[in-house]
Amino acid sequence: MNNADSAPNNGPLHKLARLARDTIPPMHPAGRPFVLGGALATLLLRRLWRPAGAPAALLTAWCAWFFREPRRVTPARSDIAVAPADGTIAEITKATPPAELELPDREMLRVSTFLTVFDVHVQRAPADGEITGLAYRPGAFLSADMDKASEDNERNSMLLRTTGGAELAVVQIAGLVARRIVCSVSEGSTVTAGSTYGLIRFGSRVDLYLPPNSRVLVEPGQRAVGGETVLAELTTERDGVRA
Repeated sequence: MNNADSAPNNGPLHKLARLARDTIPPMHPAGRPFVLGGALATLLLRRLWRPAGAPAALLTAWCAWFFREPRRVTPARSDIAVAPADGTIAEITKATPPAELELPDREMLRVSTFLTVFDVHVQRAPADGEITGLAYRPGAFLSADMDKASEDNERNSMLLRTTGGAELAVVQIAGLVARRIVCSVSEGSTVTAGSTYGLIRFGSRVDLYLPPNSRVLVEPGQRAVGGETVLAELTTERDGVRA
């Protein structure tokens, strides 16, 4: 191939398109109906009353931004759990996992992440493994930054057996504004660390339950990046050694 043939792929327009593709994150499929509805509403408002078009367009753009699903680079280690969501580490404590998962009645380490409406709202698998349980439970819609939200709010729980033998539970919790939890995986399927498996709309909380002897590597108040921030080094519950 001569230089003339390869020139179009190295031109300024191609570089600009590649930069835009790498900078603007793709949108989660669950957001498409909202963005399409917003776009249609914007066109209709512009026809009915032109000044209303600009605010409607901004709202549609914000909705597209809310449902963003940025690419993440996940550490390639089998003995760690990465953050299942973007947000602020709200609490690290010992707690019993949701009863609907039917786990033994004993405490695990719980790392809670609070998501505001400005955070990325997709949830990601914290480790490689197999989904061994899924359970949805309706509930209240308390503010997701309250401690009671983990027990009282609507939630969807996922049990994950990692390739290293550790058992994790990830719980999507609806918040004050959030009214819809999306989970796109099924029991028996396998997931890879950092892969997207669900989404919560408009403000929420995600709890990650870890084996009790795990070494937590984050602190309350710290920002977490879903699929990238290492929350803990895992141990098996059987012998307390690293998975």
